[in-house]
Amino acid sequence: MELGIGIGWRPEIAAEVESLSGIDWVEAVAENLCADHLPDSLVRLRERGVTVVPHGVALGLGGADRPDPVRLASLAARAELLGAPLVTEHIAFVRAGGPLTASPRLEAGHLLPVPRTWDALDVLCENVRIAQDSLPVPLALENIAALITWPDEELTEGQFLAELVERTGVRLLIDVANLHTNHVNLGQDPAKVLDELPVEAIAYVHVAGGVERNGVWHDTHAHPVTAPVLEVLAELRSRVDPPGVLLERDDAFPPGAELAGELDAIRATLRKAAPPADPRPGPAPASDDSAGAGAGTRTAAPTPVPAGSRDRTAVAQTALLSALVAGTPAPAGFDHRRLRVQSRALAAKRADVVAKVAPELPEILGDGYRAAFLAYAGSRPMSGGYRRDALDFAEHVLIAGGPADPVARRRLTYWWQDRSGARPPRRTTRLVRAARAALVRK
Repeated sequence: MELGIGIGWRPEIAAEVESLSGIDWVEAVAENLCADHLPDSLVRLRERGVTVVPHGVALGLGGADRPDPVRLASLAARAELLGAPLVTEHIAFVRAGGPLTASPRLEAGHLLPVPRTWDALDVLCENVRIAQDSLPVPLALENIAALITWPDEELTEGQFLAELVERTGVRLLIDVANLHTNHVNLGQDPAKVLDELPVEAIAYVHVAGGVERNGVWHDTHAHPVTAPVLEVLAELRSRVDPPGVLLERDDAFPPGAELAGELDAIRATLRKAAPPADPRPGPAPASDDSAGAGAGTRTAAPTPVPAGSRDRTAVAQTALLSALVAGTPAPAGFDHRRLRVQSRALAAKRADVVAKVAPELPEILGDGYRAAFLAYAGSRPMSGGYRRDALDFAEHVLIAGGPADPVARRRLTYWWQDRSGARPPRRTTRLVRAARAALVRK
């Protein structure tokens, strides 16, 4: 399916996205959408004929566990609500621990790289097949940016992706910014990755900005797209005409004019990098039988996961995630300096997301919020979602005797009480607490 030029839809820039000209489609984070109704902005875009693709971030298909049926059903419901032609997710793991390792469940709060080993590939392929069979539309998977690499890997990134496509028929979402990130951080050559990819499997492409600090590239999605990222896009375009290209921006949103300028730069890059037209007739395009159920994209018979692959993958991923979020010793073979960088990045990500999920916390704690949260994150791994994390953090601060200011302490206490019960407080209780909070502020 031809998608064209698109942009990531986010609530903060909904009005700007609606006003941009030449937008063929948008992508929305699936977990940020309600299962039974859409934001008015997305409704208006769909009424104009703009395609909306749900982009998942929480399945963790690269993890040792089989995909959670509840998460799969949620993603399927959003695809149907949007009338989407496909759904997308990531080649990553986002949680570890649990029954396979008889250890506490740990949440990364971010996308972590899958080891490029045959064990991990076997597990990923089975997880992808399970997901394909549960989704009403085809699935495409995205390569991720990484700050760390696994020791003793057996495949290059391009080989790993090619094997994944060969075994499952899954489509690819290639993020050229992530290829650039891995070039700076891990020394991987984007051109070599593209040479090894089955480029005909590309469903669409992501383009995003980042920033380099102390020799490490951070894929922030909060900075303008750089020339090196556009150069990787040009490399890709010289090999294939991607069905769609999308600009991602997740924070520090610029004015609409700047977004329009970045989209123009993407269009110009695609035009300049297009190879000369071949006057000879090419082969007839293959029929797209994948337009129906997600399972329709597979042709090869599935191979069972070898005994022990899930257990070995679970142990390895749990050891790494525990080192990153719980301060346990680093597994053998990893670069300890890079693990520290990744650990700090995960804690910073948690702090940023909790501040968005619970904006009252930085308001109550003021300039001390970030330092307090990072100290908390260093000793308290995330075991649930971000809303649970916000409540646990507030409780942690209160138990430790903070905040020092009595007014802020009372406000934080009331905030925690309002949200920590087994069920939301009744209307009368909310009114009493609102009045009490108003008195506290005076």
